[in-house]
Amino acid sequence: MKIKCIIIDDEPLAISVIEDHLKNFDNIEILETFNDPLKAFAILQQEKVDVLFLDINMPQMSGFEVIENLNPKPLVIITTAYREYAVKSFELDVLDYLVKPIPFNRFLKTINKVYQQIHTNNSSTGDSKLNHEPHIFLKVDKKLIKVNLNDILFIESLKDYIKIATTLGDYVVHKSLTAISEELPQSNFIRVHRSYNISINKIVALEGNSIEIAGRRIPIGRNYLKQTKERIFNIKEDKEN
Repeated sequence: MKIKCIIIDDEPLAISVIEDHLKNFDNIEILETFNDPLKAFAILQQEKVDVLFLDINMPQMSGFEVIENLNPKPLVIITTAYREYAVKSFELDVLDYLVKPIPFNRFLKTINKVYQQIHTNNSSTGDSKLNHEPHIFLKVDKKLIKVNLNDILFIESLKDYIKIATTLGDYVVHKSLTAISEELPQSNFIRVHRSYNISINKIVALEGNSIEIAGRRIPIGRNYLKQTKERIFNIKEDKEN
């Protein structure tokens, strides 16, 4: 089942940019777009909306007023030309804050957050309507590649790029290790070195200051050693109990 979203913005060009970005994702459906937030409330009450792309400065009603009156509340993504509203937005529990003009690479990071949050919500409620294998999208050679999180072995930093090693092959992506780490669930992944983030479930062995995954020895950085060992051993104890 598709992820359903609506867009509210008083600037038609801003709506067009988001629409163009969303065309890259077959499993996301735009129910409707609105220039007037007041007219959007009907569909928000009648339809099951998963994601709301929302501008802040609008003449009829501000984005903050929209959020305060949402019931039920979908995942909210702020889209605005102003950076100064970020703190207030996150106090209202928005999923992400995008500053116009919105580049696609930044938008992709937001969509990956959407997938992770929806999977988390479905897992906690037992709702299978939107349940799917947790995944992220990677931009590889101008093409979006869907990668299931369970297939990821480890991620290695290559200066301005990263290599994502999976059970199905490797992908090289123009992105930092810090940026990709923010998109991965901390329950399954851990940074073990300034150049490596690994999948905890794929660990085969731990020896000294290195970890073995799929026949590859991955070093554990000195500053990461204590937290890495505590995290791995705590998880193993939880599984045994």
